[in-house]
Amino acid sequence: MNPITEILEQSQPGDANAAERLLPLVYQELRRLAIHKLANETPGQTLQPTSLVHEAWLRLKGDENRQWNSRGHFFGAAAEAMRRILIENARRKKALKHGGGQERCDIQAVEIASVVPDEELLAVSEALDKFARRDPQKAELVKLRYFVGMTIEETAEIMEISAPTAKRWWSYSRAWFRTEIANHQ
Repeated sequence: MNPITEILEQSQPGDANAAERLLPLVYQELRRLAIHKLANETPGQTLQPTSLVHEAWLRLKGDENRQWNSRGHFFGAAAEAMRRILIENARRKKALKHGGGQERCDIQAVEIASVVPDEELLAVSEALDKFARRDPQKAELVKLRYFVGMTIEETAEIMEISAPTAKRWWSYSRAWFRTEIANHQ
């Protein structure tokens, strides 16, 4: 059995010792996923990969009543936490009280180039919420692929499905999202 799965199965809600054992095993993978995701964010993004991982970890660890059933369940929760952090950040940046569309500059921060504007990120998030009500498993796959940046193979392993199934689900999901976002605009 995978060491991550063993710790998850042995831990009880609120077990600080389990969290201490789990973090070293998942930290590098979470950081790699955060780097991949932030590489696709808009210019001027003030979140750094380390900050994104730490914030996601604090949210995961802070929910003392949550217990993860498997490695896939844990990484799904991590993907959701990262997604929510990025969405909250995009909404905060768009808020009028923060200067609306004006860009904040921080000379100390290293900026990461992006190809996904905040508007697209918000549209995808809204569509994802709708999709999750319709098909939770495929929505989980989208979170892992789009918001965390996992490959088809990594996603299939995390979700404990075959790679061909993950490819079919990804193709279906992409088509559904294209239609949904086109109808939303």
